Amino acid sequence: MTTPTDLINTAPTGATDAAALRAALNRVRTEVGKAVVGQDGAVTGLIIALLARGHVLLEGVPGVAKTLLVRTLSHALSLDTKRIQFTPDLMPGDVTGSLIYDARAGEFEFRQGPVFTNIMLADEINRTPPKTQSALLEAMEERQVSVDGESLKLPEPFIVAATMNPIEYEGTYTLPEAQLDRFLLKLVLEVPQRVDEIEVLRRHAAGFNPRDLAGAGVAAVLGAAELAAAQAAVARVGSSADVLAYIVDLARATRTSPSVKLGVSPRGTTALLAAAKAWAWLSGYDSITPDHVQAMALPVWRHRVQLRPEAELEGVAVDAILRGVLQQVQVPI
Repeated sequence: MTTPTDLINTAPTGATDAAALRAALNRVRTEVGKAVVGQDGAVTGLIIALLARGHVLLEGVPGVAKTLLVRTLSHALSLDTKRIQFTPDLMPGDVTGSLIYDARAGEFEFRQGPVFTNIMLADEINRTPPKTQSALLEAMEERQVSVDGESLKLPEPFIVAATMNPIEYEGTYTLPEAQLDRFLLKLVLEVPQRVDEIEVLRRHAAGFNPRDLAGAGVAAVLGAAELAAAQAAVARVGSSADVLAYIVDLARATRTSPSVKLGVSPRGTTALLAAAKAWAWLSGYDSITPDHVQAMALPVWRHRVQLRPEAELEGVAVDAILRGVLQQVQVPI
């Protein structure tokens, strides 16, 4: 199966402006690589999420550079980023902002919370209660915050990059299905390969400071205006009726799998279409193909499928179910 890394290095060229934007986004991957080693797939996934205006769930054990990845990407894109450490005592107002009484003016004024940024890093999002998690739903879906009956728009672009630890469940709260469904992608960051881990140590031995990205040589490649142009180009990527039907057939196959309790929803099909269009454009294509759909199916759908309890006890993995669906459903010619 074609992977994003394979396609991005062999993509045909498009129009001059589009080609220049794609080249700049490829340079972003190079800049991020100056600070983050061995996570090329996650870098590409975050770029795809930005192009598709979607949110990302980053899952990985501590120490695989989840936070550093988000910080470095925002630096290379000249975007503002804010980090929230989610804890059991975090309140909704700590995320969205709150009304503060101004004694001199004799009135309340709204003080913006950290959600008013371009890339909001929600660190360990499952460590805060559902009440605070739900405060993000409006921001993620509507890209606005409602305060005292007034809707305040969030900056553009805006995405949430949330991290989760897959091995520690004490003191955590399960994310509601409604919130999981708002994440465009779930990216799994693995422990780096041996050669990559040696490179990490070599850089630290040479004085690399993860808190000093400028000192590491990470440069800003493009900004919000160029990213907006790329997002507009992605929206124009075409899709044939056969490929749209293929996406629906894949989703329906997840709903009838004997191991699945909850299959992919219609929102999941539109999410896969959006991610496939972003990946197709980034690869230099004017319309999506089944290859683009297949390449994005696992990261877009792995958090939207809920297994039956007996399947979980037997050790069935969601990724394995999705790979089986991709093999079973007929691919349009």
